[in-house]
Parts: sequence; structure tokens; C-alpha cells
Amino acid sequence: MADPAAPVPAPDLAAANAQGAAQKVIALVDDDRNILTTVSIGLQAEGFATRLYTDGETALKALLDNPPDLAVCDIKMPRMDGLELLQKLRAKSALPVILLTSKDEETDEALGLALGADDYIAKPFSQRLLVARIRAILRRADLVRSEPETSADQAPAAEIIRRGRLEMDPSRHRVTWGGEPVSLTVTEFLILEALALRPGVIKNRNQLMDAAYSDDVFVDDRTIDSHIKRLRRKFRAVDPQFAGIETLYGAGYSFADG
Repeated sequence: MADPAAPVPAPDLAAANAQGAAQKVIALVDDDRNILTTVSIGLQAEGFATRLYTDGETALKALLDNPPDLAVCDIKMPRMDGLELLQKLRAKSALPVILLTSKDEETDEALGLALGADDYIAKPFSQRLLVARIRAILRRADLVRSEPETSADQAPAAEIIRRGRLEMDPSRHRVTWGGEPVSLTVTEFLILEALALRPGVIKNRNQLMDAAYSDDVFVDDRTIDSHIKRLRRKFRAVDPQFAGIETLYGAGYSFADG
């Protein structure tokens, strides 16, 4: 068994790339080398390839230059913490990200979701929970990439969702509002899609959870609410008058054409 106190070796990117053809590649970012080693061994036992980074600055460049399939990032790190890393990453990439937060740090969780995290897990956590969350997010990411590309500039019209100023192309994970692109994470895309497919119909939080998360992953109401707030913020960045997502307090959310 590997010594958990031993230094974490530098990530072998060439080997990880070779494995990535058959395996999903997970990047782990944490300044605690014991956690990196333990989590990496556990993920490799589940069939994942891993890349390890001990600081946010090094990880940011690597995640942009050679993206993995998903990143798991600790929030509390020196030089560049996980929230700053996420913010800079989201400016250029929709890479799925799970944040590791300190127990009971609700502010970190809410801010992480607002900045674009796909999910969060509070420390200490079980390997089983982490693997379930990773697999759930990867399944969602595969769904939006599963449709084959066509030679045309756009996918067939039947695949594109048009609701007023909103246009969604699930096969390419593209969203525009009034012709302006809106960059969404996989989770945000699936929540918006669930609402847009039936405009005017109220979807409660459980229904939106079912649309965006698999059965083996638990999320609470605050997570869905945070995703909705982040969706509104992103659309209002391109249209300050955006009112496409309506709230019926005590019932849920609906999409309004227009």
C-alpha cells in the first residue's frame, strides 16, 4: 500500500493523456498531499486516470492548456484558492468542477456555486460519495456531447430549442439569448433545458434535481436555488432586462417566453 505521507509525484501528463483515451481523467487540486494521494488511489481503483496539483496557479494553466474531463478543487489553498481558480477558469472554460469545502462553510458553498461550480462536497467526505458525484456530473457532460456532429453550421432544426429570444443547441451545448452567446455549465444547461422544454409550466425543485442529477446523488434545495440565481446572473450579463426564469414562491420555477 502506498505511504500516504509520501510526497505526491509530479503529474505525468503524457501518461494521463494516453490513459484518457480509454479512461476519464480527473484533476485533483489540493495543497494537502495526504488527501491528494488518498483520493487519487481511490479514483484510480474506480477506473479513473488522475492528475495531481498542489496549488491553484499551476492547476489553472494545466486545466486550460490540457483539460481533463473534470476537476476536483479544494477551496482553502495558498497562492490561489479554489474560488479564485474557479473564477478564472470559468472566464475561459466550462470544464465541470466539484469544490471541496470546509464543513458548515455555507458561504463558500454558495459563492462556489455562484462562480460556476457544478457541485460541492463538504470535508470530511467519503470516497463513495465523491465517486458518485463525479460519475453523475460526467454522465451529464456526456449527454450534451453525445449527439454526432453534422457538417452544417447548425444541428438539424428539430434538435434546437427556440423559446422567444432563447436558443439552445443540446448537441453542441450552445446557448444564445437574442443572438448573444451565454456560457453555461452542464448542470446549468440541463436545468434551463428542463424549464425551456415546457414554458409556463412550473417545475419544483425535485423535478429540476431529477433533470440535472442522477438518482444516486443527493442535493439540497439551496443547490438548485443557487444554480437558478447563477443562470439569471449570466443572462442578465447580456440582457439586463432578462426575466425568462420566473419564481413562484413555495412552488418552483418556470420559463417565460419573450
